[in-house]
Amino acid sequence: MSGAETALVGGTIHVSPAEEPIRNGAVVIQDGLIAAVGRKRSVHVPKAARVIDCSGLSITAGFWNNHVHFFERKWADAAAIPGPELGGQLENVFARYGFTSVFDLSSSWENTRTIRDRVESGEVAGPRIRSTGEGMIPPGALPSEEISSFMGLMKTPLPEISDAAQATAAARRLLSSGVDGIKLFASSPRGPALSESVIKALVDQVRPSGKPVFVHPNSGADVLAAIRAGTDVVAHTTPRSGPWDEAIFAAAKNRRAALTPTLTLWKYFLRHDRLSTQDQVAKTAAGQLAAWIEFGGTVLFGTDLGAVDPDPSEEYASMAEAGMSFAQILASLTTAPATQFGESERLGLIAPGFQADLVVLKRDPSKDIRALAAVEYTLRAGKILHQS
Repeated sequence: MSGAETALVGGTIHVSPAEEPIRNGAVVIQDGLIAAVGRKRSVHVPKAARVIDCSGLSITAGFWNNHVHFFERKWADAAAIPGPELGGQLENVFARYGFTSVFDLSSSWENTRTIRDRVESGEVAGPRIRSTGEGMIPPGALPSEEISSFMGLMKTPLPEISDAAQATAAARRLLSSGVDGIKLFASSPRGPALSESVIKALVDQVRPSGKPVFVHPNSGADVLAAIRAGTDVVAHTTPRSGPWDEAIFAAAKNRRAALTPTLTLWKYFLRHDRLSTQDQVAKTAAGQLAAWIEFGGTVLFGTDLGAVDPDPSEEYASMAEAGMSFAQILASLTTAPATQFGESERLGLIAPGFQADLVVLKRDPSKDIRALAAVEYTLRAGKILHQS
């Protein structure tokens, strides 16, 4: 279907996380944009429109997954993957769960750009893809070939940095190649952490471009140094390092940094450990997220897809268990990333003039948070990417 004229009729419409939903509503889509939204009785549905009955269903803006990776072997040599196969892979991990925008945080930039180009050309259906390209690492941080093979990863050389000159040079190379942001790993299990001055030099190099800097931390000290240096997004909680100090939250508020909690990641990594170990780590990570929210910090949804399974329902449940409301979780999926990445004028809301990136859910997510993963339809710019 072209998406020229489509109407989603009869559903409960969550136009934004901050507003009461519209019951028995209608969304009219024309040429990939939202033309009208409101109560069914007050919205004119063109006679030529394809009408999709959404009675009993819920409708939200398209979701963002702000921490994914295209580094698994299934994405390798993307130019040679047949279109239907590549589209199927993208649907299985993204559109199936309502994701219409994703941010890749470290992969082979040339290969990921090929995937994006094939999507944007219209050859393959898929989400809006942003990428940092290859993440920067301190010496000794690259996993061994044995671990990479076990995790199903492509062989991707990553730029090693240990001082300001190396950091700024690597950032310049990546920015000149067209990446959408920069990702750095703050520390290595086999060497010293990057100093705050090195991280700041990298951030200062990136800042004029207006593109975000993400940090992968391994400790609270990494988080504090990275935020003080000006990084925009903390890509993980750090449950192994214990509760975060209040200095982290004060710095985050001052710098307006955002957090992607990736709570399920820790449960996945510890799935072979005793339940008491799993519970303690999960409790610490949840505590870090809860404190971040209490101090007014921005939360962006992300799963670390590629390191974990595609189904995000457990992440939704874990965020709710940490104290996030439905509205806060929906914001982390829609308005928060749209604002964080400069897209708030066209993405994140169901409003006239916005891109028709929409998710139709089988159940009411305000009553069952796992329903955010129960997707009936996913539309990007009015075109159906997934139908259950």
